[in-house]
Amino acid sequence: MYAIVDIAGKQFKVTQDQYLYVPKQGEDVGASVEFENVLLVDNDGDVKVGTPIVSGAKVTAEVQEHVKG
Repeated sequence: MYAIVDIAGKQFKVTQDQYLYVPKQGEDVGASVEFENVLLVDNDGDVKVGTPIVSGAKVTAEVQEHVKG
């Protein structure tokens, strides 16, 4: 299973338990962040493409650390 998510104007392919480097979200370390701009979801061949986003889909992540670029 994977999803294509728009985060701060950039598209990321995300999977479960994956670490991502994304633009700073303004949340504290350890905070949970939800991304609702899900453009595509592929659940083992069952593909849902948004128009422009997939209704009801969201990606949840935890802020691990803040790093400089």
